[in-house]
Amino acid sequence: MAPLPNAELVQNSLQLYRYLLRCCKQLPEESIRQHYQHAIRQSFKVHADEDDPERIQQIIKRAIEDADWVMNK
Repeated sequence: MAPLPNAELVQNSLQLYRYLLRCCKQLPEESIRQHYQHAIRQSFKVHADEDDPERIQQIIKRAIEDADWVMNK
């Protein structure tokens, strides 16, 4: 399963959140979708107070790489 196009356009946390939830919609089983949607929401709550722009970009890059891995699994 290919990742969604335009991942390179994700520049901020809201765009990342939307991108990741759209990726979840492509997963084949409901239980898997629910698991990853929950994980995405929890991760955003954990990192909600992050204010270092460099760290935010690192998180975005890693999240997209992880999403690509999940989608190709």
